[in-house]
Amino acid sequence: MRVGIDVGGTHTDAVLMADTTVLAEIKTATTLDVTSGVVTALERLLASSGVDRARVTAVMIGTTHFTNALVTGRRLARTAVVRLALPATAALPPLVDWPERLVKAIDPSVHLCDGGHEFDGRPISPLDPDQLKRVAAELSVRDINTVAVTSVFSPVNADVEEQAAGILLAELPHLRVSLSHQIGRVGLLERENATVVNACLRDLADEIVDAFTAALVAVGIHAPLYLSQNDGTLMDAEHTRRYPVRTFASGPTNSMRGAAFLADVGDCAVVDIGGTTTDVGVLSGGYPRQATGEVDIGGVRTNFRMPDVLSIGLGGGSRVTTGPPLEVGPDSVGYELTSRALVFGGQVLTATDLAVAAGMADIGDPSLVRHLGRDLVRSGVAWMATRVSELVDRMRVSALPLPAVVVGGGSVLLPDRLPGVPAVLRPDHHAVANAIGAATGQIGGDVDRLFAITGARTREDVLDQARAEAVERAISAGADPGTVEVVDIDEVHVAYLPGNAVRVRVKAVGDLRLGGGIATSEEQA
Repeated sequence: MRVGIDVGGTHTDAVLMADTTVLAEIKTATTLDVTSGVVTALERLLASSGVDRARVTAVMIGTTHFTNALVTGRRLARTAVVRLALPATAALPPLVDWPERLVKAIDPSVHLCDGGHEFDGRPISPLDPDQLKRVAAELSVRDINTVAVTSVFSPVNADVEEQAAGILLAELPHLRVSLSHQIGRVGLLERENATVVNACLRDLADEIVDAFTAALVAVGIHAPLYLSQNDGTLMDAEHTRRYPVRTFASGPTNSMRGAAFLADVGDCAVVDIGGTTTDVGVLSGGYPRQATGEVDIGGVRTNFRMPDVLSIGLGGGSRVTTGPPLEVGPDSVGYELTSRALVFGGQVLTATDLAVAAGMADIGDPSLVRHLGRDLVRSGVAWMATRVSELVDRMRVSALPLPAVVVGGGSVLLPDRLPGVPAVLRPDHHAVANAIGAATGQIGGDVDRLFAITGARTREDVLDQARAEAVERAISAGADPGTVEVVDIDEVHVAYLPGNAVRVRVKAVGDLRLGGGIATSEEQA
C-alpha cells in the first residue's frame, strides 16, 4: 500500500492506494506551516480508510517547499561557486545574470579556476590543485559549507569536476559539493545556475526531509519516504538531500502522471485546475513532454529537465471581474475560498460561484448564487472554457488535435466540451490526480550528453552507451532492475560544433524497488 501526497498552493491532497486501486482520498487546506498540513492530511486519510497504518509500504510526497524558497529568496544557504574554465569564460563570471536579491540571499564566494574540456573531451587547461586548496581555505574562513562546481562541457567529460570535488573534500570533509554534470544539460551558464540553485537549497533539503520523516513517525507510519521529481519519477529521501532542485515543478508533473494513470491514455493534453492556477501540459508515451529550452525559475535561467507547461491564473478561487469586459482571475482568494466565496457565505464572486450557479458543481450553498444573472454565468463559463482551449491549442506540436484530460479540484469549472478539443475526459478521482501521480510514480534515470562519432565508433555504439547509462542510473536510484526500460530516446546532430557531434537524450524508468536496499547517496552520485 502506498500513500501519495501533493502539497499545492491552496490544497494538500492525499490518497491511499493498494496496487492500482484507490482506497481513500482526502483534500485539506494547505497551511502556512506546510509540514503540519501534511500531518493533518495523513491523519484524516488513515482515519477515513480504516487501514492499519503498519501496512503502508511507502509514502510519496510532491512539495513546493524548494520552489517557494527560491522564489522568495528565503532559507537559502550561503554558497560558493567554483568554475573550472580558465583561461576561457572569464568575460561572463558566475551569477552574472542572477537577480540582485538572490545574489544577496546566498552571499556567494565566486572563484574562477583552471580546467574544463572542449566538446570532444580535449582539455582546455590542466586542473591546478593549489588553486582549489586556496578556495577551500577561503571557504573555511568565511564558514561556507556548500559549493557548486562547474566545468566547461562536463556532461561530455566529468573527470575535472570529480577531481576538483575530491580536492575540496580532502581539505574540508564536511563540505556539501554539487557537481553540474549531475544536474544540468549542455550550456555552461544555465547548467551552472541550476547547480548553484541546488547547492543553496541543500541545507533546506535536510530540514524538509527530516520534517517529513518526523511527520510520518508522528502518525505511526514506518515506511520509506520518496519525493516527486519534475520528470514524473521519484527519488528517495537521501537522493532528495543531494538534489533538491529536481523537485521543482513536480506538482504539474504529478497531475499529468496521475491523469495518464486514471484515464489510461499515453498521448494527450492534461488540464490541471487547482484553486489558484490552471496548468496545461502534454503527455507523450505516458510521461510529461520536457521543455527543450531554457527555464526561468525565480528570475534564474536554468537548463535542467523541466516539464513543458503553460500556466494561467485561473482556479476555483479566481475573482470574477464583471467588467466590461468580463474576466476571471488572475487574482485569487486562494486557500480562503471556503470563507470568502459567495457559496460559502462570503462577499467575493469567484469562479467556483459561477460553476455552482451554472449547475456544473455541487459546492457550498447554491441558494447563495441564485441571484446571479444568467448572461453573467453563461459568459463567465464560456470565458473560462475559451481560455483553457487556447492553452491546449498552443501546446500542440502537430496539426492533429489533442484530446484533453481534465483533473484537479477546480476541474468543475469547465464544461464537458471545449472549443477545438476533440474529446474532454474527466476520470474518476480526478480531483486528487496529483496525489495519485505521486503514489504511482516510478524510478527514472536519464542521460543528456554530447558524443563525437569518430573513427570506428558508430551511431549505434553511441546510442547503446547512452541507453546503458540511463538504465544504470535508474537502477542506482532505486528501480527494480527487472522492470527498467527505455521510454524515450532522442538524438540531434549539432552542426555548429566541429566533427560529427550528436546530442543524445535517453530516459529509462522502472518500478520502485521496495525492501531491496535503496542505493546510498554516494552510490547514486
